[in-house]
Amino acid sequence: METKKTSKAIVWTSYILQGIIVLMFLMGVFMNLSQNEEAIKGGIEMGYPKEAMLYLGIVQLIAVILYAIPRTVIFGAILITGWLSGAVATHVIHRDPLFNILFPVIFGIIVWGSIWLRNEKLKALLSNK
Repeated sequence: METKKTSKAIVWTSYILQGIIVLMFLMGVFMNLSQNEEAIKGGIEMGYPKEAMLYLGIVQLIAVILYAIPRTVIFGAILITGWLSGAVATHVIHRDPLFNILFPVIFGIIVWGSIWLRNEKLKALLSNK
C-alpha cells in the first residue's frame, strides 16, 4: 500500500485546529469543574440538574484529554462527537435559534477535519477507494 506524504503546512494546520478545539473544550471543563455560576445557570436553563455539572465536566475532560493524545485522538473525537450530538439535541428540544443548533455541528466537522488532514488511514476509510 502506497502512503502519501502530508505537507508540513497541512500537518501544522491540523494541529492548530486541534489545539483550538482543545482550548475551547477546556474552557467548558474549567467552568463545569469549578462550578462556575454561569455554567450552573446555563446548565439548569437547559434542563440539567445542578449536581450533574461536575460529572459533565469530568466526562468532557476525559474526552478532551483523549482527543489531545495522538494515540487516542480517534477515540477522543468519537467521545467529543457524542458530546456535541447531545448539545445539538438539547438545542433542538429547546427550540433554540438555528445558529445554536449548527454551531456544535460545525465544531464536530472541525474536530474530525483536523484529524483527517493528517491521518491517511482516516482519509482511506472515508474515501471510495
